[in-house]
Amino acid sequence: MLRFIKSLTSPAVKRAVISSGLEVSAVLDTLGLSSGTRGLGAIFTLHHVRPRFIRPFHPNDILEITPEFLDEALTTLAVRGYEFIRLEDVPVRLANPDAKRPFACFTLDDGNRNNKTDAAPVFTKHNAPFTVFITKGFIEATHSLWWETLEALLNKVPAFDFDFGLGTEPVPAATHEQKLAAFGRITDFVSISDEARAVAQLDEEARRHGVDPLAITRDLTMRADELRALAENPLVSYGAHTVSHRGLARLPEADARREIEQSVQAVEAMTGRRANGFAYTYGDARSVSARERQVLRELGIPIGVTTRPGVLTSDMVADMTALPRISFNGLYQKSRYIRALASGIPFKVLR
Repeated sequence: MLRFIKSLTSPAVKRAVISSGLEVSAVLDTLGLSSGTRGLGAIFTLHHVRPRFIRPFHPNDILEITPEFLDEALTTLAVRGYEFIRLEDVPVRLANPDAKRPFACFTLDDGNRNNKTDAAPVFTKHNAPFTVFITKGFIEATHSLWWETLEALLNKVPAFDFDFGLGTEPVPAATHEQKLAAFGRITDFVSISDEARAVAQLDEEARRHGVDPLAITRDLTMRADELRALAENPLVSYGAHTVSHRGLARLPEADARREIEQSVQAVEAMTGRRANGFAYTYGDARSVSARERQVLRELGIPIGVTTRPGVLTSDMVADMTALPRISFNGLYQKSRYIRALASGIPFKVLR
């Protein structure tokens, strides 16, 4: 089933298939068929939480939800009996498989400013602890969020130049279909090439067209003083999320170690608190390997989280350096979809 979905080329068709799967899963959960799939709990991941606004081309919409939907999702989970816990309390709960209530904890990647302005009030309303994973280079505004830069560029120009390894060529971006193709092509290139070099090339091309990548970083992400102010909320914890937001498994060992170590150190330096966990950038199989997991163990960071979807089970307590998370996906903002995902049914069906 999963291979079938990946083989589909139309985003609209993919979305329809996934929506149908979530609808079926929600029905099965309502019928009480999730007792064997729900696990002990789940870690949910978010990026942006902000009011909806319309952009002509918005391929990053999967990374944002509205505050209203977050409120609805937390209400849904509470009604379903979930206990909201801190990320650092997950090991204890996994070691106690006889707990009567399932648990949920919430994580937000990158350190976006709306985590403070729009997400924190909702979590506070529900007394729900949450962890913000900090990318050092974003908080210091020394690195760009390349996917946001690319979206801004595609919304501004009908074409631009890029070198995919065979020399500079024009990339058409006049129509929605061309923009979508360009976004996908550059995303793929970033994921298979020297990521730092690819992002630097994209940043340079964006600046050539009047798009300032670091201005986008400054606009979207918090500074250290904002992190310290947010830390006054007793529900907040902080984790590390690398320095440059590069896929670690594709880096030389010394670079990968440096990304982890320096980001862990930065969390404590910026917030006064030790990191309670580490979130692998991208978090997929191409970005997380046994090497990075070993570095976490050596640094005494007991929890590492991926983007591999799934619920948490007691057999994960032996090694928690690559735990799965469930994404609050901006394309599927319905409370019954949260119920479906928390049930664990989709991850059994789509395995």
